Amino acid sequence: MYFMENVRGHKLLVLLTFLSSLTGALTAHAAVPGTDWTIRTSPVDNGWNDVAFGNGLFVSVAAAGTNDRVMTSPDGINWTLRTPAAVNDWYGVTYGNGLFVAVGTSGNGNRVMTSPDGINWTSRASAADNFWSAVTYGNGLFVAVAFSGNGNRVMTSPDGINWTIRASAADNDWYTVTYGNGLFVAVSATGNGNRVMTSPDGINWTSRASAADNMWNGVTYGNGLFVAVAQSGNGNRVMTSPDGITWTGRASAADNQWLWVAFGNGLFVAVGQSGNGNRVMTSPDGINWTIRTSAADNAWRSITYKNSLFVAVATSGAGNRVMTSGVFTLPTEPTPAPIPSLSEWTQLLLGLMVMMLIGWQWRKQQN
Repeated sequence: MYFMENVRGHKLLVLLTFLSSLTGALTAHAAVPGTDWTIRTSPVDNGWNDVAFGNGLFVSVAAAGTNDRVMTSPDGINWTLRTPAAVNDWYGVTYGNGLFVAVGTSGNGNRVMTSPDGINWTSRASAADNFWSAVTYGNGLFVAVAFSGNGNRVMTSPDGINWTIRASAADNDWYTVTYGNGLFVAVSATGNGNRVMTSPDGINWTSRASAADNMWNGVTYGNGLFVAVAQSGNGNRVMTSPDGITWTGRASAADNQWLWVAFGNGLFVAVGQSGNGNRVMTSPDGINWTIRTSAADNAWRSITYKNSLFVAVATSGAGNRVMTSGVFTLPTEPTPAPIPSLSEWTQLLLGLMVMMLIGWQWRKQQN
């Protein structure tokens, strides 16, 4: 009996050691969204300015290149070039109400283009020939902001096709805009203490005091908090606000030129265009930030999140102007039976081992 228990214990130890090593290997190869980054091949070295996800597709737009200033990917890894509606300098793209909408800083009356699928694009008349830098969708409305224009640095559209000019709260260089908690929030790189403006409807805008007169480039909303990042400032290149109105400066993980920030998987992730191997920083709360290793020292211009995957695009780099973090997950088709969990497999294997040991002992007794 002692021998049998010894054999059983030895086999159990071997089994548990194997399962432990297998689990460790799987864990080691599982990319943690936002922290572990992998470089991806971009189909052409254009200046990729923005990236968005919608209708099962990542879409990025560029301000350089010939007739190839759009690229798309179903998984953030494999990218295909697409033909834009015009060879303009495209700076911002978003998805809403079944439509991709891109805005640009060049073109003659056609600084907007739309696409239902990210592949086939149509030029639209812009409300003015301003330098439109960003666009977002919220509350049934597309809203774009600009860093040029005379009192008219906002335009809105209910459908992405017909645009109306709106009065901006100030003639600042508005670089980006987001929507959250019933409020549109835009941040700028210029202005005197007023580098934030907000609007409940995208039409009527109010100046807000920024936490510092930094060059604010990116803003997002997540987990009940607005978070903005900047490319200038002394240790304070982050600011946060629970309501978009009252802002507090936060310590950045490094004084890099932070250009964009996104929220996903319970994490704020910012990317930048300067720094030595550290062009990513993350935060679970928007307040405490940790530096991360970027996949390459490119000028990372934008980042988005969808389906357990962060995707960032850059305006510099040699064939590697995309990096990803996480594992892209697709909706799975129904299976005849659920796959057993690790614990269920362990119980099954242990049961088989016990049966084998009992059979071995029975044969020994018969002999």
